[in-house]
Amino acid sequence: MHAHRLSPSSTRRSLAVAIGAWMALLPALRADVRLPKVFGDHMVLQQEKPVKLWGWANPGENVEIRFGDDTATTTATAAGEWKAELPARRAGGPFTLTVTAANTVRFEDVLVGEVWLCSGQSNMEMGVRMCANGAEEVANANHPGIRLLLVPNRWSPEPQTDIEASWKLCSPETVGEGGWGGFSAAGYYFGRALHQRLGVPVGLIDATWGGTRIEPWTPPEGFAAVPALAKESEAVQLSDPRSKLHRERAEELLKSTEGWLRESRGALERKAPLPTMPVFPESLRPPHDVQHATALYNGMLRPLHPFALRGAIWYQGESNSGEGALYTEHTRALVAGWRSVWADPSLAYYYVQIAPYNYGGTPETIAEFWEAQAAAQEIPGTGMIVINDIGDLKDIHPVNKQDVGRRLANWALARTYGKSEVAYASPTVESVQAQGGSLRLNFRDADGLTTRDGQPPTWFEVIDAEEGGFEPAQARIDGRSVVLTSPNVPRPVGVRFAWSMLAEPNLRNAAGLPVGAFRAGTIPKRDLLAMKVKESREYQLVYDLDLSKLGPNPVYDVDNAAKIDRPFDRVAYFLELTGADAKPQYLYVSMDAFTDRASALGLPTAASGIRWQQGVRNLHVFTNAKNVTAGTDLKTGHLEFWPNNYAADNAAGVDGASGGTYDFGDRPSDPLDGYGSMQVHNPAAAQTLFAINHWREGARADVGIGNQSANSPDWTFAANAGNYPAKRLRVLVRLKSK
Repeated sequence: MHAHRLSPSSTRRSLAVAIGAWMALLPALRADVRLPKVFGDHMVLQQEKPVKLWGWANPGENVEIRFGDDTATTTATAAGEWKAELPARRAGGPFTLTVTAANTVRFEDVLVGEVWLCSGQSNMEMGVRMCANGAEEVANANHPGIRLLLVPNRWSPEPQTDIEASWKLCSPETVGEGGWGGFSAAGYYFGRALHQRLGVPVGLIDATWGGTRIEPWTPPEGFAAVPALAKESEAVQLSDPRSKLHRERAEELLKSTEGWLRESRGALERKAPLPTMPVFPESLRPPHDVQHATALYNGMLRPLHPFALRGAIWYQGESNSGEGALYTEHTRALVAGWRSVWADPSLAYYYVQIAPYNYGGTPETIAEFWEAQAAAQEIPGTGMIVINDIGDLKDIHPVNKQDVGRRLANWALARTYGKSEVAYASPTVESVQAQGGSLRLNFRDADGLTTRDGQPPTWFEVIDAEEGGFEPAQARIDGRSVVLTSPNVPRPVGVRFAWSMLAEPNLRNAAGLPVGAFRAGTIPKRDLLAMKVKESREYQLVYDLDLSKLGPNPVYDVDNAAKIDRPFDRVAYFLELTGADAKPQYLYVSMDAFTDRASALGLPTAASGIRWQQGVRNLHVFTNAKNVTAGTDLKTGHLEFWPNNYAADNAAGVDGASGGTYDFGDRPSDPLDGYGSMQVHNPAAAQTLFAINHWREGARADVGIGNQSANSPDWTFAANAGNYPAKRLRVLVRLKSK
């Protein structure tokens, strides 16, 4: 066998081919210098703050930056990353920014001015075309000194480094395209007001996503900065593969898994059953949904910093509106987190208090949320606008975003830019003075205190020092104060204002800025049941059910049935219904015990096994329903508790009941898990005291106090539960004396 030898000429040809192939690969191997897309033609850089730049290049490559007369040089790290900083500039332009390494990147028409982040959920996302006078506003949106950057919606389990977006001049085309009906209307009107008043370029970054909570927008640093969110911070760390806590828990999992493998191999050899495999902890999973903490920060905000900003405007809360005071802490986390990752403790933060609307649940829940939003103003460098005068009770997305943007801009003009002549703050209570039978509220930011309709101030309620609940108050304006009285409250000590999700009060200052919801003075804690029914104070709570949670398998908010360990001689039901007028209707009925099991007193679902069709004795009825007979001497009543379908034929022969109308003489029928009835009746008066039927349908369940005025008196087929923003049932027993 002979070795093959190449001739000199063939060797040269092979070498040339190899070199040519290697040269052809050079463009692919070389990493061109580049920057994230938050930088681009037509961008605005923040004035009076250092210009921070960053990007990627070949490892070890020198990168030169030139911006006007300013230059900087840096070197890419071994990972191919580089950072640089240029001196702060005053507003102006246009300029050219060049970044040079093996190649040159050039950004044209760069302005220096004011840059703001516009973020939140759908009311910030809502585009100019979707809002009031949308077509006209879009047609007139020719402002080349305003530049727009619309961040695409993206959530991510991992922090991202770039976005797919580009800066655009503000024009009818760019304002009206993309997003939900175009660029954020609230953001655009905010920026337009700043541009017109300050006379400098304005850059707006729209990073919004409808229906999202506040937690996904919050960086890990924010959760860690708020002690009240320690558990949430721990969960964020556990889900982050870069954190020490995640690595520690992952190491524990690996060790237990390795031990399981060893034991399992041994068991397999012995022909023994395998031990149970360790379960992967859900807590170690990274964010895997748009609503998970940090998910939107990772995908939409992380690629933006440290691009310098003056501040942020925020319109969000509808998706967190049931959490009350916790929202204050979530806001602290958001602000602290943004200020941390942007390395700017002075970053301004101005936000919108959500508008009145029927959000469901009890009307006071949103008032408590408004209170939490207002409390976040304790964070330095923040401010809140009130919009209870420009909302829409029929639309969770009120279309007047012009005033929203203008009011946010006034906060920025006054507090960030020092325009002392600009009125920006709504009136707030400074002090409360009890004056005999009246309360005097003294307001700050209340020059020219007035009402927008010329009528006396509305939505004030006062509470007595000794007894009773909140009662409507008559209000009169006295300079910068409001004086409150009520004929039903002789010794008022506390006040609440606009304390309902449906409240559209009329009180405002001369600048047209409305007063937001508040509580002030001394607020005694009193419950409607205890206030209206003294005998209930002798009873123990068994069940408490928010009827907004009705459905196939409703879950009690309180279930004490297993804790009732003594005999009881009386049973009571208390139903509260609050309609769109925010006025509660209630009915309390107690009776001699008809069972010795507390667990047999609740909603008669098929799973519960509860079924009662029988008379009861010695009813006590207390109610504010005008069509119900009240009293403590009602000898007999009748129960219709079952999960079944039912007919109206009075097969049981209940005295006085109709054989053709659904009332107190109905007959349960198949199927067992059917329509469902929970009714208490007063047959002597031919009255339904209360009814809860068809609970599996949730908002289309039947709920009522007294006889239904039309159709079936026991509310069958009413499908009206959704008409009550708040609805609550409590079940109680009176324990026998030991």
